[in-house]
Amino acid sequence: MAISDVGEYAHLSTEQIEDLGRELDAIRDEVLSSRGERDHKYIHSIIRLQRCLELGSRALLYFGPRNRTAWAIGAGVLGVAKILENMEIGHNVLHGQWDWMNDPEIHSTTWEWDLVGNSADWKHTHNYLHHKYTNIIGMDDDVGYGVLRVTRDLPWEPRHSANVLVNTVLMVGFEWGIGLQAVSLGAALPGSDHSPAEQRRARKFLVKAGKQVLKDYILFPVLAGQGGRQALTATVTANIIRNVWTNAVIFCGHFPDGAEKFTLTDVENETQAEWYLRQMLGSANIDGGPILNLMSGNLSYQIEHHMFPDLPSNRYAEISLQVRDLCDRYDLPYVSGPLWKQYLQSWRTIARLSLPDRYLRRTSDDAPETRSEKMFAALPAMSGGLATALGQA
Repeated sequence: MAISDVGEYAHLSTEQIEDLGRELDAIRDEVLSSRGERDHKYIHSIIRLQRCLELGSRALLYFGPRNRTAWAIGAGVLGVAKILENMEIGHNVLHGQWDWMNDPEIHSTTWEWDLVGNSADWKHTHNYLHHKYTNIIGMDDDVGYGVLRVTRDLPWEPRHSANVLVNTVLMVGFEWGIGLQAVSLGAALPGSDHSPAEQRRARKFLVKAGKQVLKDYILFPVLAGQGGRQALTATVTANIIRNVWTNAVIFCGHFPDGAEKFTLTDVENETQAEWYLRQMLGSANIDGGPILNLMSGNLSYQIEHHMFPDLPSNRYAEISLQVRDLCDRYDLPYVSGPLWKQYLQSWRTIARLSLPDRYLRRTSDDAPETRSEKMFAALPAMSGGLATALGQA
């Protein structure tokens, strides 16, 4: 398994771990109590920016000169608009980050995003399964999305030989991979023996995906008239741009070196402090400036997002300073690096784990993608779910 003990925490007593949890709770409470006008202005300014970019790009594609430059600019700007809608707006709205404003336009219960998948299905697979069972093999479907081998905890199968090819296809069509996470399309077939819930989920996905295809690939091109072909190819390109970028940001948050995987089977007794520690260990940040933060939906602060998924995304930068200070004071890891490095490490792991273990020189004890294993040999027994998760109970 990737983690048998938590040696990076061996120097901490149970009381110190709980003290850390209380300090993180205090950070959360401080942000909750200070939410207000600047947060309101922030999210509404981002929504206005996104809509202006989309409107401008479509106007250029529909009414601009029919040349490659206009097409390239229009497709690029539309791609940026779709990234903003997906990452900084949709993802964070659906996490309930802005529910406190009681604005029905951007409330987690009413928002439906510009993707083929249903927001309700995504909230179950992401908000609940992924964020509660982060990086736990067999419980968090984001660990490989059911098609990739990204940890040595998952036994090699012949299908994993296609790891790199499968991830390339997943990267280009990422919205479809996300939309189908909780869906069995066979459940929509007549006479299916799937449960009624699975049948409803499949039908809802097909309806939503159908509407998305109709909007992007039929309605908008038809409205463009003579520029229909240009609008169609630009939309396809913009969606691919959005898919590739989203794939990169998400993979950088959980698959580079130092972002650990777990084999937890029971989290019922895990304390809040231990949950915080698991989020720290299973997540990685991306070093960058304000533009990268915006374009990543502030998932460049993946560690902070995983500890505080329902806090406004514009607060993660300031929260990260406090979290880094806590990690320094408690001598805890804080994995962060430039996007190119984190993404290359993710691809290296995907390529390496396409091979059977007998062809790998290193083992789970000393491989860089699970480098904490050797560090975790000296931890005394811990109470609670984290101990169970890591083979201590």
